[in-house]
Amino acid sequence: MITLRHHVLTIVAVFLALAAGIVLGGGPLSDVGPSVAASRADQDDAAASGEGQAAADYNDAFLSALGPAMVSGRLAERSVAIVTVPGADEQLVTALTDSVTSAGGTVSARYSLGEDLVDPGQKSLVDTLGSQLLTQQGGDAVAADASTYDRIGQLLGLAVSTKEAAGVDVTGKSRAIVDAVTGAGLMEAPGDVARRAPLVLLVLGTDAADEGSDAVLAGLAEGLAAQAAGVVVVGTLQDGADGQLGRLRADPAASVVASVDGIDTQAGRTTTIIALQRSLTTPGGSFGAAGADGAVPLG
Repeated sequence: MITLRHHVLTIVAVFLALAAGIVLGGGPLSDVGPSVAASRADQDDAAASGEGQAAADYNDAFLSALGPAMVSGRLAERSVAIVTVPGADEQLVTALTDSVTSAGGTVSARYSLGEDLVDPGQKSLVDTLGSQLLTQQGGDAVAADASTYDRIGQLLGLAVSTKEAAGVDVTGKSRAIVDAVTGAGLMEAPGDVARRAPLVLLVLGTDAADEGSDAVLAGLAEGLAAQAAGVVVVGTLQDGADGQLGRLRADPAASVVASVDGIDTQAGRTTTIIALQRSLTTPGGSFGAAGADGAVPLG
């Protein structure tokens, strides 16, 4: 038996079909249909964008609340030397410093590399200084066959870091390296430094986007890794996606340093602390939003 409800549903279905025919055809609503559809699409995009931002904000708030507990004690009794490339975001450097402190560690010093040190056009200056310092240091502290930037990286590593997990005091020779590099205008004076750290955090800055600059960064990273117990190279999400950090990961130097992209997020900074801890025993590894080894080191 056909009820009133069936009649109503049938009539509604007919009107929906007619409306669809008018929108798809050339009737009086033919010009209105596309506008309505576009408007709805715009509204859907706006809603999706809003939802995406809300999700990102929630994730960041979640990690901001749990981050300190997740890294608490991971760097206890460990020190970290922060080395920054020109153009490094000061707010991010401060946030990373705070993260090290939250993990129970200390920052031995901040070493700000100068523009000329990472400028391929100033290679002769860096090479000359490196040769002079190598002669002054004597012995086999630095590989004799090291390239220009590998050598200066190893010399800087001698000055700021150590293989000893507990760290060691600075020496006259380590101070001499810092004084020479700062005196040549290749690095800002770090102030009073008492200890050399087992861990080095190399923070990327402005991406020169050329092969020469990539070779400079790879040499510095590899040189630092030769002297420190662990080195972690970090950058922003953009650095990891299609920037200099992404290109460094394709260089052989990446096998001796860990890398983390996404330090402009709480997740990236938390990952950085875990990567620093891991690098004391395990070199290498690519982590973060674009990391080939996963978002965060496990185990």
